[in-house]
Amino acid sequence: MATLATATEKKIQAGPDEKSERKPQRARVDDKFKIFSGSANERLADDVCEFLGLTRNQALVTRFKDGEAYVQIQENVRGADVFVIQPTSRPVDEHLMELLLMIDALKRASARRITAVIPYYGYGRQDRKDKPRAPISAKLVADLLTTAGADRALLIDPHAPQIQGFFNIPVDPLFASPVLVDYFKKLTLPNLTVVSPDAGGVERARFFAKKMDSALAIVDKRRVEANVAEVMHVIGDVQGRTCLVIDDLIDTAGTLVKTAAALMENGASEVYACCSHPVLSGPAVSGFPSGSASGSTGDRCDQGVHGAIHGALPAFE
Repeated sequence: MATLATATEKKIQAGPDEKSERKPQRARVDDKFKIFSGSANERLADDVCEFLGLTRNQALVTRFKDGEAYVQIQENVRGADVFVIQPTSRPVDEHLMELLLMIDALKRASARRITAVIPYYGYGRQDRKDKPRAPISAKLVADLLTTAGADRALLIDPHAPQIQGFFNIPVDPLFASPVLVDYFKKLTLPNLTVVSPDAGGVERARFFAKKMDSALAIVDKRRVEANVAEVMHVIGDVQGRTCLVIDDLIDTAGTLVKTAAALMENGASEVYACCSHPVLSGPAVSGFPSGSASGSTGDRCDQGVHGAIHGALPAFE
């Protein structure tokens, strides 16, 4: 005769020294905890819901013939704690507008708290006024989210730490580095040196190097215009070593290719690279071997130019 053991009984049977493995829960309904998603990455939202044992809540996201976005929340959210998962991946402006409209709709539907979950925070690179008469777009987007009605924001590896200060609401910045560290530890790369592709990423690379118990190097880079970088020289010894370039975002991959080339010219034996946000625009994808862009990190650059991307992280974009 079959018996049903409770969670407490199972824990006792397992013994006090054994840790129960975290597994996705069975789907359940929670009227006070809801997860919505725009059209940017519905699969990511579904994976999160599956892990939490929830069902993704329903919202209509569509467009008029002229491209104008329309959003309707299709269930009761009064008094609920609501999370909206919507990265601002390409097309950035369309997905950002969807997010703003969804937050406004939830606010007007009397949601108790609205958390904007933005794995990839678009406009994050425009975090300062680096030229005359230029906007600080990252601050503008933060103001838009706050005005729309977001009570909290959750970001993954924002481009610059100061972006947290652009918000007048609490911000939770999460880091992808622990996942990346676990992936590369399994590869047991010999004579490893972690490389920051620019001065702005030194703190990230230093954390990574400490966790990997490896050396640290920095590539001095001068950007001549948007999406165009000129690598100057390598700071640190990479002669005969395996180099791992760690970055938060790869767009056209121009920086990555020139960084890898500079490392190889300075005697590196192999060059790997990883990132949290594989935007991979234009030449970034055409530069990789066919079928290699199937994940978000771990691209090995042969001869410092091309690479194959291995899936060490879910595609947050």
